[in-house]
Amino acid sequence: MSYLPRIVDHQLEARLRVAGAIVLEGPKACGKTATARQRAASEVLLDVDRDARLALGVDPTLVLVGDTPRLIDEWQTAPEIWNHIRRAVDDRGEPGQFILTGSAVPTDDTTRHTGAGRISRLRMRPFSLYELEESSGEFSLEAALSGEQIEPAKVEQAPLEEIVELVARGGWPGLRTRGLGAALQGVRDYVDEVVRTDIHRVDGIERDPIRVERFLQSVARNVATNVSMATLARDAVGEDGSVRPNTALEYADSLARLMILEDQPAWRPHLRSKSRLRQAPKRHFVDPSLAVAALRASVDQLLQDLEFFGLLFESMVVRDLRVYADHADAQVLHYRDNTDLEVDAVVVARSGAWCAFEVKLGGEQLVEAGAATLTRFRERVDTARSGEPSATAIITAMGEYCYQRDDGIWVVPIRSLGP
Repeated sequence: MSYLPRIVDHQLEARLRVAGAIVLEGPKACGKTATARQRAASEVLLDVDRDARLALGVDPTLVLVGDTPRLIDEWQTAPEIWNHIRRAVDDRGEPGQFILTGSAVPTDDTTRHTGAGRISRLRMRPFSLYELEESSGEFSLEAALSGEQIEPAKVEQAPLEEIVELVARGGWPGLRTRGLGAALQGVRDYVDEVVRTDIHRVDGIERDPIRVERFLQSVARNVATNVSMATLARDAVGEDGSVRPNTALEYADSLARLMILEDQPAWRPHLRSKSRLRQAPKRHFVDPSLAVAALRASVDQLLQDLEFFGLLFESMVVRDLRVYADHADAQVLHYRDNTDLEVDAVVVARSGAWCAFEVKLGGEQLVEAGAATLTRFRERVDTARSGEPSATAIITAMGEYCYQRDDGIWVVPIRSLGP
């Protein structure tokens, strides 16, 4: 399978020019090794190379010898190598020495140096629609944040069923050329592996796979909401009762270390009103296909429950915004206050520039509702202190045109959203 360029390619190349080592992190099967190989001059695969693991027991520096940048794949399987890499970076005094890839975050080790000033971390996620060539990218997030002019555009419209299939299939590189049925089974197998093997591998604790699966299903049913961990625990009910809240927290921590779960934090702008901000994060999988797989849902079932599919669609939009926001040196947050005014995504750049997005399946009524929310939100934010939004937009599943309304709010079909 040929390599499909990734947005993170440019970030990796730029980091290699300034940092001694790059840690390319992301969930397994999101394409980290293939991306690292585009820049690496030599490699060692610690998860499959028995000789390399034996060499680690004799002299860990042996596996660091090779042309640079040298790829150290699945480095977290031998976390003791971290300090040796840091020392090698110090000794060599040159940028671009190593690329480390990993699909889990090792337990913090107080004896391991942080690597500050030597090692740079870069997050990678599954494909966005733009990377999959399913979006033309006329509405550029980076351009919106910088205040550049964006031109209206006609968008190739797809039936809702195709959008549902894109959500259910997900952005997994190894599944992109498979038929829909095989892709859905592939994601289900992925979830099964997380439940039965990966969660134990990351925390070293024997977990009941049935309880872990129930917890994942609870998260899936509540995806893209501010549900509390206590509610997730109660919702993960089976014949033996619910999952205990402390156990649910442990599951969530381990799944976050596997980079399977990725919460969306709340934004804290300055407000004109006396509204009080709520700080609960929104719950997301790193890819919405994992929620579909956890529930063993089919495309037909999702089409019959558009209210739930709307949450899955929002989660896919957040996935894509995160990929594009990383490229623009920004983060994806959300807004909610005590009056239950909610904005689905607020992208905030390091410069302080920000954009606000509502996510709707489409249709005039839903677009108008999204515009009303964004208007109230703009009135509530103290723009004298937080700044005016660079752009406000409604991201839709359907629609033939990417355009700006008379009130200044953009209507952006997902197939026109890009970096």
